Amino acid sequence: MRAPRSVFACTSCGAQSPKWLGRCPDCGAWNSFEEEVATPAPPVAGPMRGSPGRPGAQARLYADVDMVQAERISTGIGEFDRVLGGGLVPGSLVLLGGEPGIGKSTLLLQAAARFAQQTGPVLYCSGEESEHQIKGRGERLGVGQAPLYLLAETCSERILEEVQRLRPALLIVDSIQTVYSTTLQSAPGTVGQIRETATQLLFAAKSGNLPTVLVGHVTKDGALAGPKVLEHVVDTVLYFEGERHHTHRVIRAVKNRFGAVSELGVFEMTGSGLQPVPNPSALFLAERQPGAPGSAVLCCMEGSRPILVEVQALVSSSVYGSARRTTNGIDPQRLALLLAVLEKRAGLNLAGEDVFVNVAGGFTVDERAADLGIVAAVVSSLRNKPVRDGTAMFGEVGLAGEVRATGQSLLRVREAAQMGFTRCIVPMGNARPAAPEEPGGGCTVVGVRAVADALDEVIGWD
Repeated sequence: MRAPRSVFACTSCGAQSPKWLGRCPDCGAWNSFEEEVATPAPPVAGPMRGSPGRPGAQARLYADVDMVQAERISTGIGEFDRVLGGGLVPGSLVLLGGEPGIGKSTLLLQAAARFAQQTGPVLYCSGEESEHQIKGRGERLGVGQAPLYLLAETCSERILEEVQRLRPALLIVDSIQTVYSTTLQSAPGTVGQIRETATQLLFAAKSGNLPTVLVGHVTKDGALAGPKVLEHVVDTVLYFEGERHHTHRVIRAVKNRFGAVSELGVFEMTGSGLQPVPNPSALFLAERQPGAPGSAVLCCMEGSRPILVEVQALVSSSVYGSARRTTNGIDPQRLALLLAVLEKRAGLNLAGEDVFVNVAGGFTVDERAADLGIVAAVVSSLRNKPVRDGTAMFGEVGLAGEVRATGQSLLRVREAAQMGFTRCIVPMGNARPAAPEEPGGGCTVVGVRAVADALDEVIGWD
């Protein structure tokens, strides 16, 4: 009997090779090939195996498609619904990834319990914990007598059998890396197993109109483990982020076929589970010290939500041969660009200074509107002069030293006014003063055209 043939598959993109390669020729990833047992595809007879459509399904006219069955279903957690775009779409496949111990299982167990109480039965499948372990967490979270079914199983065929028997309104699989299919001989977590089990769950979700949530592991780099094709299979990709030394957690949507991407949901980790935070600005500014040099308040946008965060900077003389640039929460390359603009356009000498920039609270800001806040914090620390009281700001800084307009300026100004700020430094292109009767009308809007003008309004540096 001939031994089974083995192939090497890329864990990043799923490409296969008959021998091990140091670099994947398709996606360019290094050291990503793992050995798997090649399994021939079964013969296909009649309709395609695992087809998501109904037997004998026919094309339907666009005008005849009924949208009643596609209405969103609330999970019972407002912040979770916000990131999903308003709730779960029937038949959708959602992938939730995050660091180990960040709270993925806690969040999904809370959502499963509330979903079961409001909508219908939920099947929670876990390949990492037993029913007793899940029940112990549920007792701590206060899960009541909801129709919540627990299944400790790693075989995808067995999971689908339980789905057919129970007919749940929601399916949760924790996690996809532990599930395997009997049609393949490779171990759970390999590229072939992840692709096969995810496809089986996708077909079950689409054919049964069953919303399904998958939990995914992440790699050392913070990306979802497994082939990239997994992110293309699912409808929504969510990242659960946070730091162990902070109590808040953040969910970001990086892909959503049924809603806006870059939406944000903020939670606070407590002894009774994850609690939604309705006002993230108050959370991130709670420990801010007014009048401290090197501190500036930035108005940033996360999806459709404006959030005020504190940007802190520390500039000190370098005692080594080369100055250090250390960041936390912003792109270090962006900081280097802004420091070069300050040297060239504002006449500041920062070449021999160590610059440390931090977004307080462990928050991450990746939009260009944060430039003005970063520049103000750096110059405030350099001159040891605090930012004027009650001042918030936003705006993109160009290479010529100009301050460029950004989107959704009115929402940013409204959020600053609601948090008690009286002045908002904005690009001249966004300097439309708000009427007194409008939300945010009590906040004075100051438009600036260049970095020098902005610094003069922020700290009076001239």
